[in-house]
Amino acid sequence: MAADKDAAFVLPRGATGFFRPKDGPLPEVDRRTFRTALYEAARAADGRVGEIEERTYPRTFHAATVDVGTGECVVLCHAHHPWIAFAEERREWYADEFLTPPPWAHAFTHFGFAVLDRVLLTVPLADIDTSVLTRGEWRQIRLYGITGLGGVLFNSWD
Repeated sequence: MAADKDAAFVLPRGATGFFRPKDGPLPEVDRRTFRTALYEAARAADGRVGEIEERTYPRTFHAATVDVGTGECVVLCHAHHPWIAFAEERREWYADEFLTPPPWAHAFTHFGFAVLDRVLLTVPLADIDTSVLTRGEWRQIRLYGITGLGGVLFNSWD
């Protein structure tokens, strides 16, 4: 699948969570920074941090909840790149079940995270620069029927 050089989003190495030993280890998002940003976001929401679940293989993300007056919001943090997304419920992987970032999401940007919105996360892969993906990654994408960016980033493939 050819990459679109005018694509709005360029997938970097490690976006899918897969790596080849010959390429070296993937970057890791600092978990302490994520936790600090999470608590700051909860304060901005006049809420509180609920459960925090650190990434376990093969999942590509950490998950946490922020409890606010209107209910609970699930915060996803990619394990290898500083990306934050939001969902209504906790899952092992996501395809297009993302939420529009809440008003308090800006708190994450102060700690170096990029907040990804629902529109971007549901962009079809045909509109993303996927030139970095390996044949093995494409096999997983096809096997799991992933069609959008969010499914590639927030997955639990093995």
